[in-house]
Amino acid sequence: MPEYDLCFSASATDDAATFKLLELPPELAQLIDTTVQNSSVTFTVKGQPNEDAVLCTQDKTYTLRSVALSNSVLVVTAPSSGSSIDNVNGGEPAVIRDELHEILELLPTVPRLHRLIGLLRGREYDESDETSYSDSQKNPNFYSYQDAKSEIQASDTELERGLKEKRILIINGFLRPISKDYLQNLLEIVLNLLVSLALPHDKVPLDDLVSTLTEDHEVPRTVSIQLMAWFGEIGESEGKWKMDVGAVLKEVGIGILRQHRRDPVAKEAFIAKWKKAVGDTFESSIDLNLLSGNYLVSTTDGKDLLTYFPSAELPVDPAQRFTDLFLARARWKGDDIAPFLLEIALNSKERDKLLLKYCRAITDAQGIWYTSRTQYTG
Repeated sequence: MPEYDLCFSASATDDAATFKLLELPPELAQLIDTTVQNSSVTFTVKGQPNEDAVLCTQDKTYTLRSVALSNSVLVVTAPSSGSSIDNVNGGEPAVIRDELHEILELLPTVPRLHRLIGLLRGREYDESDETSYSDSQKNPNFYSYQDAKSEIQASDTELERGLKEKRILIINGFLRPISKDYLQNLLEIVLNLLVSLALPHDKVPLDDLVSTLTEDHEVPRTVSIQLMAWFGEIGESEGKWKMDVGAVLKEVGIGILRQHRRDPVAKEAFIAKWKKAVGDTFESSIDLNLLSGNYLVSTTDGKDLLTYFPSAELPVDPAQRFTDLFLARARWKGDDIAPFLLEIALNSKERDKLLLKYCRAITDAQGIWYTSRTQYTG
């Protein structure tokens, strides 16, 4: 075993607390092992002064958590070049630079995209938008895509997916959430065009559809292309668009349901409106399960009534989210509450932990119900 002569660095006082020990989970250690030989790997730490820091890889986000060590760990390096430190007892000289009493632990977490909603409020894009792209570059009120990449606590892949799921356009480098009513109108136009032009939904000529939207409906090409990417796959080599029928029907259904936040609608009447909006070609694909996590069901006089209740608008803090859920409904079946936890639970294991922490499980003839551990009135 090699022997070392230890001594304190002359800069030990200045170096104190400048070193951090990071424990890598197995998947990150493997990532480094497999990429270091062939390519570089980049980790980015993100967080504002009032936020807990996270570490992002290309496609995942991890919470950084400090864990105290029972034994201190010394940070030891070789002497700097030109140092006067010599061997004393025949061992290699080594310099103590710092003493660590904690390590940083990495835990997988959901991307923290909720901040985007506040940053982009009031910046919606719709058919009445008259702001030119050159004016957008000069407008300090717009939030850029590059700013989002550096500030939002999410990996690049998760950010891209979040922009798609939240229907946020990138126009001239700036982020513009599309108006919900405008999006609803555009999708209904697209469905009508597929029928009127006799275009197969799984092999739509992209240029024909985009040109028609531009010439007949004044939809900018950049908006049309992003819309196509949100709701299907674009085959650039063959110039075709394959529409994701389920995604389009879901968005149209949510648009109709949005009108019933306070005024419940009978299930049968809602389904009829939904079918009329999507047309005969797609009405057979209508399925209420497409809208899970966006509505509540109540029963009056033997009729099922639907009320708009979107998971995306619930608080991201678990305690506050469960408070809102149990104010809306006193008890939940597991399958009913699960869609409302997707944005705060990384997987089913994390979801079960949340249910265990914030709920009581009660079993009756109908199965298992979850009720609140805290009594709410409202």
